[in-house]
Amino acid sequence: MKDVLYYAGADIGGTGVKLGLYEKSETGEALVYKWEIPTDRRDNGKSILNDVDDSIKKVCADKEIDYKMIAGLGIGVPGPVNEDGVVYECVNLGWKKVNVCSKYREISDIPVIMAGNDANISALGEMWKGGGKGASSLVMVTLGTGVGGGIIIDGRIHPGINGAAGEIGHITVNPDETAVCTCKSRGCLEQYSSATGIVRIARDIMNIPTDEEISAKTIIDRAKAGDALADKAVDIAMRYLGIALSNVACVTDPQVFVIGGGVSAAGEFLISKIEKYYNKYSMNTLKNKEFRIATLGNDAGFYGCIKLVMDNS
Repeated sequence: MKDVLYYAGADIGGTGVKLGLYEKSETGEALVYKWEIPTDRRDNGKSILNDVDDSIKKVCADKEIDYKMIAGLGIGVPGPVNEDGVVYECVNLGWKKVNVCSKYREISDIPVIMAGNDANISALGEMWKGGGKGASSLVMVTLGTGVGGGIIIDGRIHPGINGAAGEIGHITVNPDETAVCTCKSRGCLEQYSSATGIVRIARDIMNIPTDEEISAKTIIDRAKAGDALADKAVDIAMRYLGIALSNVACVTDPQVFVIGGGVSAAGEFLISKIEKYYNKYSMNTLKNKEFRIATLGNDAGFYGCIKLVMDNS
């Protein structure tokens, strides 16, 4: 087969690195293989990039692929990354300020190395192969332990000057909040619309003791089953999200909002609540945006990494 090129993606997380190898030729393109390796955070994550490169080389050998045929590698990082690949800090990895792309070039001859924030990268992956397919501009929101976000405009990641664009979880939605967010501010969206936020609201409304374990899924399941207090807790959480996204739309005006993360498993039940409050608080021109559920799950990151380098190789 002539003119075969390969692209690799490495989505680095605090516990594991999700990798993918993609083939593109004159006859078509397809994912060749996906796999995962543990993230070695010892010694401030000193060996992480070497581990990634070693793993890619091993997979290439196993699949009888010439490592030199890899045209580009995209890297997703759990922290702000600017357009030059500079990471200012990755607490989960133990990294301080470092140029990830330059560091990787020291150990590899892959021609194109690019890096981005993991949430932005996931948004790009969902636009390419997932819930955002067909859109060129979207905002992705991930509802998990926290609230993450990614912004794609005209098919490209919008990282901002410091790589912090898309930090939707830290939009202030309640300036009167007294509890402190993980970012050290107060009243952030993450304090209400994340999985932990839903639990926090439910404990207050439903008088759930602090020593009783309960999950956001349990609360949402109760709400779906008709529990009025559980439904009220979820409704409050999604009201704050609707307010935040109405403000985000004033700045980005996306074609589509894509909702991902563990909480998004609630599907249409959740989407209907978000849409209700989004439309309530949005100006007429921005009402009735399309909301979709993310479909790639944990694969969104490496797909986004691959797309990033394919578009820039």
